[in-house]
Amino acid sequence: MTYVLQRLVQAVPVLLGLLVLNFVLIHSAPGDPIYVLAGQSGDAAYYAEMRARFGLDRPLPEQLGRYVLGVVQGDFGYSFAYRQPVLQVIVGRVPATLLLSLSGLAMATVLGLWLGALSARHAATRLDHLISAGTLIGYSMPAFWLGQVLIIVFAAGLGLFPVQGMTTARGGYSGVGYALDVLWHLVLPAVTLGLLQLALVTRLTRTGLLEVLAEDYVRTARAKGLAPSAVLYGHALRNALLPVVTVVGGHVGTLLAGAVLTEIIFAWPGLGRLIYDATLARDYPLLMAIFLVVSASVVVVNVLTDLAYAYLDPRVRFR
Repeated sequence: MTYVLQRLVQAVPVLLGLLVLNFVLIHSAPGDPIYVLAGQSGDAAYYAEMRARFGLDRPLPEQLGRYVLGVVQGDFGYSFAYRQPVLQVIVGRVPATLLLSLSGLAMATVLGLWLGALSARHAATRLDHLISAGTLIGYSMPAFWLGQVLIIVFAAGLGLFPVQGMTTARGGYSGVGYALDVLWHLVLPAVTLGLLQLALVTRLTRTGLLEVLAEDYVRTARAKGLAPSAVLYGHALRNALLPVVTVVGGHVGTLLAGAVLTEIIFAWPGLGRLIYDATLARDYPLLMAIFLVVSASVVVVNVLTDLAYAYLDPRVRFR
């Protein structure tokens, strides 16, 4: 608990620095949100009134100070485009992104561990070469291309899955029917988002297991007459998981913010699509709040990754 609290306290200046950096970068980008909100046909007086309404007429240092003070107090500002508090907009999109990201991550982790262990157990065989070739191909496919191929083949072509959205329009489902409808829409986006992670986890698991299986304690376990599966999963896999845990934990933030292309392709109503829409609308408060949420999630996940690392390897001691 002391270690966790220390890490969280150390994260405060990091988040504050990111808050200032995001503010400066976003306000330095070309484009004026007033023209997006009011259109190009307004007069100077109307533009001045709009800037005063949203506080954009104040000096930039004053805007920064007011924004930081508001964030410290829990006020992330007011969305220009959605005309409602920023936090309310984000909270409405977080469940969809968590569902998509965690589903892709769970698929990649479970299948990746299984395929990596299977490949290491049958190293230098035809099965090993087949899995290695498949992971190499999967790692090389960009998400925007894979998503469109899946739509063309499995949605538009075979009609097995919906083309876009999170639920069926005018479906009127509830309870179990609604959950099944969401899962039906989730399959293709989750596969698109998780395939890259699946290939990475598979290759890391295979490499780690091949290294661990050559250790002396594994030879001792084999000499005792333990079954090959017991040696592999009971002794070797736990130590081989260390790099996998590090990589998976480091990619959680990437999944949260990096689902932009996937959510756009499948019209998935999550944070990735919200980032895209907020960027087009030059919605400064919404963009800064999303980046801060993603940054905070990365910090929290890094702490959890360190705890998982210590659980898997008792030799690690926090200082």
